[in-house]
Amino acid sequence: MTASPQVVTPVAPRRPGIVDRGAIAAGWVGVGMAVTMAISFLLVIPIEPIYWLLASPAGLLIGYYANQRSATPRGAWRRIVANALYAGVVTGLTMALALLLVKGLFFFADNGFRDPSQGGSVTLEDSDGRRVACQPGAECVMQRYLDAGRGAEFAAQGVTDVSSFTRLYWQQQLGTAGLLLGLSIGTSALGGAIYGLTRPKTP
Repeated sequence: MTASPQVVTPVAPRRPGIVDRGAIAAGWVGVGMAVTMAISFLLVIPIEPIYWLLASPAGLLIGYYANQRSATPRGAWRRIVANALYAGVVTGLTMALALLLVKGLFFFADNGFRDPSQGGSVTLEDSDGRRVACQPGAECVMQRYLDAGRGAEFAAQGVTDVSSFTRLYWQQQLGTAGLLLGLSIGTSALGGAIYGLTRPKTP
C-alpha cells in the first residue's frame, strides 16, 4: 500500500534583514493612522487627551498587524519582536512629530485673539474682532495661560518672562511627545507578543 504524500503548507520566505516586508508596509499603515488621529483630535476636534489615549491601542494594533501582514511563523520570536517594534517606532514617531508640529503651528501663529466662550478673564468687548495686546507667538500664548488662571503655577515653576515660559512650554510638549512614543513602542511589543502566543503553528 502506497503511503499518502504529506501535504506541506508553504511558508513565505523571510526577507533578509531585521524586519519583514509586511512590517514595513504595516509601518506605513501606522503613519496613516497616526496622521488621521492627529488631524481628527488635534485640528478638527481639538481634544488632545483623546489623542494621548489612542496611542496605546494604536501601538497594540500595529504591533499585531505587522506580524500578521508578514505571516511570521509561531516561535520566530526574534522576527516577531523586530516586526512589532519597527511598526511601533514608526507609528509612535509620527504621533509625536504630529503633536509637535500642531503645537508649533498654534504657538507661533497665536495673535492674541480670545474667544470668550472658552473662559478666562477676557471680556466680550476684548474679543469683539480685536486681539489682546501682545506680541504674536510666545507672548500671546503665555497671556492665554495667564488668562486661564495659571499665574501661580507658573510662578512656582520659575516662569518670570516670555523666555522662561517658552522653555517650560516646549519641555512639556517634548515630554508629552516622548510619552506618546514610549506608549506606542511598549504596546506594539505587547501586540507582537499576543500575535506570537495566539498564532497557530505552521505545519
